[in-house]
Amino acid sequence: MNGVTGPDRERAVELVQQAYADGRLDPAELERRLELALTATSSGELEPIVADLPDEVVHLTSAGGSVTRAGDWDVPRRLRVDSAYGSVRLDLSRAYVPYARIDIELRLAYGSATIIVPAGASANVDGVRSEWGRVSCKAPGRPRPGRPHVHVTGALPYGRLRIRAARG
Repeated sequence: MNGVTGPDRERAVELVQQAYADGRLDPAELERRLELALTATSSGELEPIVADLPDEVVHLTSAGGSVTRAGDWDVPRRLRVDSAYGSVRLDLSRAYVPYARIDIELRLAYGSATIIVPAGASANVDGVRSEWGRVSCKAPGRPRPGRPHVHVTGALPYGRLRIRAARG
């Protein structure tokens, strides 16, 4: 069995806390699962703790058109966007963001993406691979307590990614 990585443990703790916030776990079950998650020594020990808790990925796809989300929309915990030639604009500044961490995976062959994070939020783009494209992040990189953190990964062989904070 593999050891537990920090992100795996964080994901398990987040899923348990979200399930409690959603009313799917009572306080005793929350406490039991958090203790198990925090003391797990292998990834195999984490799996049964979260096996019955949803962690769905919302998948948006476009071949040549644009993908836009703006205004008052529900931001999922995990979002994947595939676009061959189109543009992507995700404006989280007025969206409902119920999670401390949002994972966004981008697969853009030739397109471009703009992500606008809420004022005070942070973003990390270390997991984005670009060959001939460009990645620009003007939002703070370190997570801040009580503020959303957007973690962006993916591949942009010829695409561009721009992340900025909302104008306050």
